[in-house]
Amino acid sequence: MKTYGIGVIGCGNISAAYMKLAPLFRGLEMRACADMNMDAARARAAEFGLKALEVDALLAAEDIDIVVNLTVPAAHYEVSRRILEAGKHAYSEKPFVLTLDEGEALRRLAAERGLRVGSAPDTFMGGAHQLARAVIDEGQAGRITGGTCHVMSFGMEHWHPNPDFFFQPGGGPVLDLGPYYITNLVQLIGPVRAVAAMTGMARTTRTIANGPRDGEAIPVQTPTTAHALLEFANGAIVTLGASWDVRAHRHANMELYGLDASVYVPDPNFFGGEVQLATPGAVDTVAGRDHPFAVTNMQDGRGIDRANYRCAGLADMAAAIDAGRPHRCSQELATHVVEVMTAILQAGEDRAWVEMTTTCDRPAALSPADAQALLA
Repeated sequence: MKTYGIGVIGCGNISAAYMKLAPLFRGLEMRACADMNMDAARARAAEFGLKALEVDALLAAEDIDIVVNLTVPAAHYEVSRRILEAGKHAYSEKPFVLTLDEGEALRRLAAERGLRVGSAPDTFMGGAHQLARAVIDEGQAGRITGGTCHVMSFGMEHWHPNPDFFFQPGGGPVLDLGPYYITNLVQLIGPVRAVAAMTGMARTTRTIANGPRDGEAIPVQTPTTAHALLEFANGAIVTLGASWDVRAHRHANMELYGLDASVYVPDPNFFGGEVQLATPGAVDTVAGRDHPFAVTNMQDGRGIDRANYRCAGLADMAAAIDAGRPHRCSQELATHVVEVMTAILQAGEDRAWVEMTTTCDRPAALSPADAQALLA
């Protein structure tokens, strides 16, 4: 397999994870990073042994094949457009873009140039979510008819030193955390047909509670609570609650209800976790199948062991380019998820149903052997 030179634009918090984990995978070699703030680029470059470049220089670099776009969401479209215009494949952090028009423009440009576009999240490729996929595909739960998802906390300003963009248009819990949940739902049960929602905002300002800006108030300009109904093409109806206005709750992250059993799915924000199958008489933990992306390899900030294989989607895209096959974190999937999320916000504003205009195929399942083939 060819080794693909990787460049990164955007050297904020998330860039360290990409740079640290890329060496786990075949065919990826981190070579350079860029940022509007060259001090940030130089700091990341020194930390990971990369070249620090101006954005234009990185886009012109002959040894860069794929550029990873880790800028703030409002800049994703413009930066990805420039990546494609420079003749590079583009892989974006979520949300891929903020409107369907932006997604369509990138699709046309990529098709014209013969380039690939991919997007996070890739957590659905994790061992736990692929195990849930196998349980559903094997019919152990029967036909999935419904479900519930909840991703709720009291906000990002308590841990992020510069949380402004989370509370501006393009942020909020639907666009920031929704990609993990909705992408996983699509890979588990298929595309969405229509949505309805109610949305709200508990406060008009937030107070940063950490770092050098501790105590500074920032404005809230996007909904911070959404309760949505998602109707899927297969007929399933799923409730999604996403909020940064909740001090505590007892809701599970994701439950899917089949005619024969319920599937309890762990947090789609992570690659691993425990999958359970609940029948009227018992709740059983589903035995793992030695999936490489279920193996714990780090501890999170609370000291919890986690399986973290960020870059799996990037590695799969590189391998797909090499093999001439579709990649799992595809532009079609990402665009459909963007439409679902923006439709939730629109439905909340209009207090009406919104029918989807896009669809996509479920991404191919990632077997343990498939995952092993992506690892170095």
